[in-house]
Amino acid sequence: MGNQKGFTLVELVVVIVILGILAAFAIPRYINLQGQARTASINGLAGNVRSAAALAKAQYLATGDTAAAKVTMDGQDVVVTAGTGAAAGLPVSTAAGIGAALQSTDGYTITYAAPTTTFNFATAVANCFATYDDATGVVTTTTSGCN
Repeated sequence: MGNQKGFTLVELVVVIVILGILAAFAIPRYINLQGQARTASINGLAGNVRSAAALAKAQYLATGDTAAAKVTMDGQDVVVTAGTGAAAGLPVSTAAGIGAALQSTDGYTITYAAPTTTFNFATAVANCFATYDDATGVVTTTTSGCN
């Protein structure tokens, strides 16, 4: 039996221990990334809702017709609040209002309950959602449960 090559048992145990230590640090970081991704997704959706509401209001103001109850955005009719007040031109909290202004909300569940609309993940996550208020146009996020 000449010169045999290979790893000793001690070397193999040391490698397994090092891999275990690395895994102990990697798993919590991975779990935290999921929460950060949910938070970023809700904040991104909130930005989309703010933009859609602002664009609808801008379109409403640009037409100059304060009696109009809808505007056309990218070929899509969007129901808005008519008049001259602060809410004038803001999409209403319905599928034909803010839902039509957004045009696509894949991956989210939308609950319309005037005057607010709530956006949550399709697989609901408690305390991780965005809301739109059609009376003020304010979009708020709740991210305490995203992690």
